[in-house]
Amino acid sequence: MDTPTPRTASLSDRLARGDLMVADCPSREVLKHVTSRWGVLVLIALEQRMHRFSELRRAIGGVSERMLAQTLQWLEADGLVARKAFEVVPPHVEYRLTPLGRECAEKVRLLADWIEINLPRIQEAASSQ
Repeated sequence: MDTPTPRTASLSDRLARGDLMVADCPSREVLKHVTSRWGVLVLIALEQRMHRFSELRRAIGGVSERMLAQTLQWLEADGLVARKAFEVVPPHVEYRLTPLGRECAEKVRLLADWIEINLPRIQEAASSQ
């Protein structure tokens, strides 16, 4: 029996990986969470260390409490962020990246770094349109 080569991977192999170009691919939801404006910034902030909610909100300028909470919920549901709640008054909740989240943060940081480094070129190209 022939084993599939990388160029002729079976349908089940391709579905296991995901296919972002297919409208109903579940990878698209994760992509939306990770590459949203706040998702990228949360991942980059948590890459350095654990943060409490209020610290994270201060670290990410411009994010509302509602959007930060929603983004953290998405990233937690995707297995990228771990949430630890302590039963104390006032409430104390810590957020940190999971090992999977660390891998993801590294990738989005590279994209964010590229954007910051190339911002003058990007702005120049946009102004010449």
